[in-house]
Amino acid sequence: MGQLVDGTWQTAQLIAEAKDGVFRRTTAGFRNWITPDGAPGPSGAGGFAAESGRYHLYVSYACPWAHRTLIFRALKGLTDHISASVVHPDMLDDGWSFETDFDGATGDTLYGLPFLRDIYLKADPGVSGRVTVPILWDKARETIASNESSEIIRMLNSAFDGLTGNDLDFWPEGLRAAIEPVNARIYDTVNNGVYKSGFATTQAAYDSAVRALFDTLDWLEARLSGNRYLMGDRITEADWRLFPTLIRFDSVYHLHFKCNRRRIVDYPNLWAYTRELYQWPGVAETVDLDHIVRHYHYSHESINPHRIVPINPVIDYREPHGRG
Repeated sequence: MGQLVDGTWQTAQLIAEAKDGVFRRTTAGFRNWITPDGAPGPSGAGGFAAESGRYHLYVSYACPWAHRTLIFRALKGLTDHISASVVHPDMLDDGWSFETDFDGATGDTLYGLPFLRDIYLKADPGVSGRVTVPILWDKARETIASNESSEIIRMLNSAFDGLTGNDLDFWPEGLRAAIEPVNARIYDTVNNGVYKSGFATTQAAYDSAVRALFDTLDWLEARLSGNRYLMGDRITEADWRLFPTLIRFDSVYHLHFKCNRRRIVDYPNLWAYTRELYQWPGVAETVDLDHIVRHYHYSHESINPHRIVPINPVIDYREPHGRG
């Protein structure tokens, strides 16, 4: 694994080593917003208007953060308006690549470049930082509009509604104050909690992360015993932010990241909830377990030095969920 330093690719450890052994995620560096008329959003510059065919997603089917954006692209009817390129599942010394020798990997369908880092360099030849997915690319300005998944899904949620007529709202104004603390806990202890468990380099760091993870899974199981969705009877972005971790949990995180107190199939409410979200129109097509299983086990040499990919259990996400 490596990163860009002043426009030059340098190899580096995937895990941000620290004396306390805690894994700390870096923040995204491109934070512009697409808006209906191109007015500036909460951060970044203006000039990114919602237009059909103007934007392109660079994603990995394996990455849960990129998965969020594919889900919103599908739910909001944007597949014909926002094109996409899918990287190869293996992330090795050169980072994400556009090799096409794995089913579902498309190559760079815009420029034919070999590595994802070349997209960052096209936006800024002197850029420094991790080369991550997703990238929301502006074809008109030939730059990165955003590489922050939580902000991209909010853009997709509403910016293009006037163009598509799709008025599904997963960030309803009346629920925003209630959604935020739920998002915060899920991000810290579940979405990122599995990584903090898997990449911990001390027992204390692992114990802290994995206990917080299962405390939150227990909390979610109880919450879903009385609610159909996390915020009640209305599905919101909180559900779609949680789903990418749940769909990866039993096939990857349970074994590979040592998150093995319980599986999602051992939680009656969470298991039925995961199946329901998987079965929402368009969502199953965003899930590629071959990419997911291959990426984690083959790319993380520090965890799996022999790169042995397990056969994994057969999980039927199309089994009736019984939730109405």
